[in-house]
Amino acid sequence: MNKNKQKAYIALAITSLVWGTTWVVSKISVQKTPALEVASIRQFTGGIVYVLFFLIKGLPLPTRKQFAWLTIMAVLMFVSSNGLATMGLKYIPSGLGALIAALYPLCVVLIEMLVYKNNKITLLTFSGLFLGIAGIAVVFYDNAFHNHTEGFWIGIALSMVAMLTWAMATIFIARKKTAMNPYYATGWQMLISSFILFLMAMISGNTIPLTSIPFQTWAALAYLISAGSIFAFVAFIYTMKNLEPGIASLYAYINPIVAILVGSVIANEQLTLNIIIGSLITLLGVYLVNRSLRTIR
Repeated sequence: MNKNKQKAYIALAITSLVWGTTWVVSKISVQKTPALEVASIRQFTGGIVYVLFFLIKGLPLPTRKQFAWLTIMAVLMFVSSNGLATMGLKYIPSGLGALIAALYPLCVVLIEMLVYKNNKITLLTFSGLFLGIAGIAVVFYDNAFHNHTEGFWIGIALSMVAMLTWAMATIFIARKKTAMNPYYATGWQMLISSFILFLMAMISGNTIPLTSIPFQTWAALAYLISAGSIFAFVAFIYTMKNLEPGIASLYAYINPIVAILVGSVIANEQLTLNIIIGSLITLLGVYLVNRSLRTIR
């Protein structure tokens, strides 16, 4: 095994573990601070680091056409997907939020079938869809039965919409690509989204002064920005460049497991046998869908 592949496997492990824990840390961050404000601060700080780094390296500002593409992606991936998912974590367990997010390949298939009339769907795809839906139904039921948090179903709805827009962003990227450094593009998407998120927070009146944000939130944000938005994302891109897509995508199956386990230990979230079984069935379904899509392509 060459050194690049060895480093890529380490990067895959880092991505899986860090992104899994960010769900729990995100939940901690919104306990005493409005979620949209948390998301805005996170995206602004992460975005400015990326953008300034590449501007200093001499990369040009985006063209008008690129900026339009970046704005669409910012709305889909960071305003809706990240912003709404962060809001949802105020009401639901972090492990459930991570599991819902992992369902996006199923939505990609359904959108391709219903909107783009993609008929290249195999029996393996349908099997994966069935298992994914069945597994998440078990987790939903068990969480609803044990969870008495007010607004539980609001959190579910927010997380589902966030996952749906991530699926839409995935399709949009595949159909409307742009020639930009992926790190640089992500930085601009984060930066653009931060202003939109802050505007949304201001309009809704759901903000607090920066001086009133507790240390718990700042500590959580420090981890989310440094580890989640920068360090793990760099590791993810490195993984994608040096490993086969099937292996590089394994992080998507590990993230929810990490979130569920860490959430049960750190956040005292409910962990039952039904939740474990339902989660494994869901992830198996997602795996089958991903495998069938690679076969079709």
